[in-house]
Amino acid sequence: MAAVGIVEKRLAQIGLAIPRSPAPAANYVPFRKSGKQVFISGQIPKNANGDLVMGKLGANYSVEQGQEAAKLCAVALISQMKEACNGDLDKVKAVLKVEGFVNCTDEFTDHPKVINGASDLLVDVFGSEVGAHSRFAVGCSSLPLGVAVEVGAVVEIEEE
Repeated sequence: MAAVGIVEKRLAQIGLAIPRSPAPAANYVPFRKSGKQVFISGQIPKNANGDLVMGKLGANYSVEQGQEAAKLCAVALISQMKEACNGDLDKVKAVLKVEGFVNCTDEFTDHPKVINGASDLLVDVFGSEVGAHSRFAVGCSSLPLGVAVEVGAVVEIEEE
């Protein structure tokens, strides 16, 4: 029986299941490795039923709802990390950068608060030593398929 890793124990403690990574929806790869770095394509929020989480911050979507959508994006990022590490999330040595995009009105200015949903989850799952990261959070007039948030990342992994 394989030992359960530190990150998997944290996931169990917070009651978070990481689903399998979905196939890309267009002509791109879900992640690309270059040495120890993994560049993860933008992840969009899907709920437990697999439905897209759509909305526009400042119009029909609250900051709290945006944070939940960003958290779902972080779950998808973790799923891609797991794929890139052949199932062993303890091989993630640093979340280097998070790239957050918020579908919002021109007047909306709380982009950082929304993307905190993703950032907070990454720190909760990986701990501050590994999970703390640089980041940007920007507003967009629209995002693919009308989703509320899209989040990408760059992580460092243990070389195999």
